[in-house]
Amino acid sequence: MLWACVLLPQLALDGVLRRRPTAGPLVLVAGAANARSIVAANATAREAGLHIGQRLSAAQALLARFDALPYEPESVLRWQQFLAAVAYRYSSEVCLLPHAIVLEVSRSMGLFGPWPRLESLLREEFGALGFRHRISAAPTAHAAYVLAGVADGQAVLAPETLRHALQRVPLQQSRLPADASEALPGMGIRTLGQLLQLPRDGLRRRFGAPLLLALDRLTGEAPAGLDSFRPPDRFDLRIELLQEVENLPALIFPVRRMTADLAAWLTGRDGGVQRFTLRLEHRQGNTDVPVGLLAPERDAGMLFEVARGRLEQVQLPEPVLALRLIARDLPAFVPAGRDLFDERPANALPIEQLRERLRARLGDRAVYQLGSTSDPRPERAQAITSRDDGACEPHPRPTWLLQRPIPLRGLAPRILAGPERLETGWWDGGEVCRDYYLVETAQGQRAWAFCAPGERDGWMLHGWFA
Repeated sequence: MLWACVLLPQLALDGVLRRRPTAGPLVLVAGAANARSIVAANATAREAGLHIGQRLSAAQALLARFDALPYEPESVLRWQQFLAAVAYRYSSEVCLLPHAIVLEVSRSMGLFGPWPRLESLLREEFGALGFRHRISAAPTAHAAYVLAGVADGQAVLAPETLRHALQRVPLQQSRLPADASEALPGMGIRTLGQLLQLPRDGLRRRFGAPLLLALDRLTGEAPAGLDSFRPPDRFDLRIELLQEVENLPALIFPVRRMTADLAAWLTGRDGGVQRFTLRLEHRQGNTDVPVGLLAPERDAGMLFEVARGRLEQVQLPEPVLALRLIARDLPAFVPAGRDLFDERPANALPIEQLRERLRARLGDRAVYQLGSTSDPRPERAQAITSRDDGACEPHPRPTWLLQRPIPLRGLAPRILAGPERLETGWWDGGEVCRDYYLVETAQGQRAWAFCAPGERDGWMLHGWFA
């Protein structure tokens, strides 16, 4: 087995920074109201001299202007679960550890390539989402967790080299039970290599079974003992805005981020979305912006364009305090097929994306297509519909259907396909009995024409093919 660990040391801070288009000095603070201290600081704040553990009052004396937001422990778990759902794309066995995600990737490398390739994909995915990370790989989940905390990019791919890689890990970074990590340095044991050489009976008498179990899980002598994570069946993401927003353009950046998160989450669970709701929260009440698509999608750009088109039609009754994106309708997703030698221009939109953009901007009823009816008579066989039910006419039909048939003049046409007999309409007095053919005229035009059954003269023209 091979486990990858994605260590996420600044989950709460990254969750705040990723919703800000610009980042000035910012810190997260915790503690009593009269004794708050900094628990996280962004790069700009650190360059100004602010640091973790500093009292907020001392930071305010050092730097006149900076943003101080409360640290929310629940946001750490919320973002961790979101990223675990994203990582589910790369492995069916994903587990959670404090500030980290571990996933079994030995079988995944058959799909994504060797470990360097898979590592680069993980870094690209988490980097694009705006979360700082450290990644390592090892034969056990706990060893990968420990190695990620020591140095970024470590990879131990063979079980026989694992003990050697753990030799120099300091006990303070070994993630062993706290009582043992604090007491062992006083006994001259400062690295995992020294600890692994000690007699197990003495360690059991001194520190109990938890230390030995932790060592066995680290080296692979015991199962990892982790619960597998499963992505939820609905997507629910809420972002609190840093200030009240009174105009729609100021919502574009957070909406783009939220739809990108939805797309990444859908990719992780290999699904699509057909309907979701963008909820604008005010001081009194909410404004729901429903977004519907004709077919399941998960492209981030398309989801953003559709959501923005719907949002631009909204009149804000009050300033917006928070945004919430809720998606419950999550059907299976089948990627659209593309020709190997696609001759379309590189910047050409697929018809599905163009259709959804037009619907979002012009309204659901402004874009329609032709659908079939139960009446086989050509002049009554088509109807306007806004649904995409996937039904298609089994026989060729002209792109230009004449309002009424007219005689086809000139030389006799050349028959390309047919006949297709239509004999219907007896129930309403509009009975027809015709043999339709796909023909080519003397001028090279392709037409849809008919004549009486069993005859090849008296052609009547009913439509033209493009």
